[in-house]
Amino acid sequence: MALPADYEYERRNPLLDHNGPWTLADVLALPQDRLQRVELVDGAIRVSPVGVYRHQRLAFRIAMVLESACPSGLEATAGVNVLLSDTRLLIPDFTINVSGPFGLTLPASELVMAGEVLSPSTRLDDLMLKRKLYAEAGVPFYLVIDPEGDEVTATLFELPEGEYVEAVRSEAGVLRLDRPFPVTIELSP
Repeated sequence: MALPADYEYERRNPLLDHNGPWTLADVLALPQDRLQRVELVDGAIRVSPVGVYRHQRLAFRIAMVLESACPSGLEATAGVNVLLSDTRLLIPDFTINVSGPFGLTLPASELVMAGEVLSPSTRLDDLMLKRKLYAEAGVPFYLVIDPEGDEVTATLFELPEGEYVEAVRSEAGVLRLDRPFPVTIELSP
């Protein structure tokens, strides 16, 4: 069946129909989508798929272990919008933050730790760009989990003065932290 000659097919895609630099308001106005993450870095959006099952499961498990060890006044969250500045919005795999009711975004000033589980599509961003952006925002700790290889490894970076430095590395599939609070994380199920 043919369409009438005057029929206009209109398919709106807010990611494709946008003109010019993106703003925080533009990104927060996008429809919620559980299949992709949309982050904002200085007027450009970064769209990535939600991690595969193993990635999501690992992030969830780590967030749960961190949550159970959090002292009063802190909580662990997963997959929240973290506002680094008016032009920067990232979605870490998990965070440790000050407890409190937050709206669409969690200010970076409320973060104690941001955490990322590396994946092939985001590995370089997580190791370089996000590490730099979290440091610039003053997030005290950055935890990177690497599920590739024979065993899952983890590295905690600390921010003593403007740049992250390696503080702790996992050994034999176990990460033992004494800061920001004591916790032991078994990295493999």
